[in-house]
Amino acid sequence: MANYLPFDPNPRAPSPLPPALACDSQFHVFGPPERYPVQPDAAYTMPSATWEVARDLHRTLGIQRGVIVQATTYGADHSVVIDALEGLNAGQPAKRYLGCANAAVLLEGNEAQLQRLQDAGVRGARFSRAGLGISFTPTQLKRALALVKELGWYVKVQPSADGIAAQLSDFEQLDIPVVLDHMGRPKPALGRQDPNLDKVLGLLGEGNFWVMLSLSEKISTQGEPWDDVVPLARTLIEAAPERCIWGSDWPHPISVKQPPNEGALMELLYRFAADAATLERILVTNPAQLFGFDA
Repeated sequence: MANYLPFDPNPRAPSPLPPALACDSQFHVFGPPERYPVQPDAAYTMPSATWEVARDLHRTLGIQRGVIVQATTYGADHSVVIDALEGLNAGQPAKRYLGCANAAVLLEGNEAQLQRLQDAGVRGARFSRAGLGISFTPTQLKRALALVKELGWYVKVQPSADGIAAQLSDFEQLDIPVVLDHMGRPKPALGRQDPNLDKVLGLLGEGNFWVMLSLSEKISTQGEPWDDVVPLARTLIEAAPERCIWGSDWPHPISVKQPPNEGALMELLYRFAADAATLERILVTNPAQLFGFDA
């Protein structure tokens, strides 16, 4: 199993700081391994990136809300997410951190486990890309999607390395919120001719599809400062400014190159947004609406 690189341990604050109640709509927590062992058949493992470190990171970045997305390394065991939500929300009058389950729990979990996730603040289920050890038969997928709707959750779809266009046939007809991760993973060199970008733009014409502006450091072929990703993100924002969200993807799982500084990633988002009002939509208004943060 490959050894993937850890996050930058010295994040800097972005300039300027983001608006109040800014939300990191996707980050992960890992470890410590002696308390949260990975599944025996996990497709990958990561160095520890605990909720306490995530809390300190968000304080540096000026982020006050977040969504923890369950990593596939833990399968249907969401203990690491539940404990992180409890720690991050401790002492708060309303939950500032919510969660997104791995869809495996929809097949393996019982009613009591799903209720525990709901009570902890989980509000969605992520359907991971192929190759990460979690897959569904057509019958299982149909049952899982029906359960998401029954729970009142949203769906998240993680693109493959080749992009999202070929993965969406089972999700296009849903009438619940669907988040397309990582901008659909388009190819910068193809621009508007990319079928992944074309598919995402088409679905954004529907009122229930959302897109997450993230993974710029891996989508880019030019490297930092990731100039080739800027026009892609701006195209998506122009298509549906009211349904774009942003996520750091910290601690950047499966990174074979050194992950970026989080302050630089936030400043890249500032380049995506046309103005302060658009930035506030992406970081505050839109995630509050999608995830249901309490006032």
